[in-house]
Amino acid sequence: MARSQISRRQLALALAAPIAVSGQSAETELRLLVAAYARSIDAADPKLALEIWSGAPDVSFIHPQGHEHGLAQIQQNLYTRLMGQMFSERKLTPKQIAVHAYSDTAWVEFYWDFAAKLRADGSPVETHGRETQIYRKEQGRWRLVHVHYSGMPV
Repeated sequence: MARSQISRRQLALALAAPIAVSGQSAETELRLLVAAYARSIDAADPKLALEIWSGAPDVSFIHPQGHEHGLAQIQQNLYTRLMGQMFSERKLTPKQIAVHAYSDTAWVEFYWDFAAKLRADGSPVETHGRETQIYRKEQGRWRLVHVHYSGMPV
């Protein structure tokens, strides 16, 4: 699938509203969901995660500090504990996004920059990595079902 850029207006809508508007191309919807996902991480908001993630029991998230199974674990361990309790500020910036969509499944791959401040002492943290996200279409909407991320190769 050819890569296309979303417009500034579409990006602004994604930042204002977490859910992609139905009727757009799958690629556009998925790019908007990646933007909403980044916003949910920036806000460390487990409630916003409900609007992006599937509620199916098989959802999972693999990251350097663990492997979460199910939305409740993702909300608690990623959004609340890791993002919310460890960092006082967060900014996740996805870049070089590639979307691969089929009728009811898709994967998105991208690189990211993450800038944050540790809650404990305010010291800055900056990391860079890559991520793969798997989406499934549920009741006509794309929902995130799996994330695997890692730092950049040494």
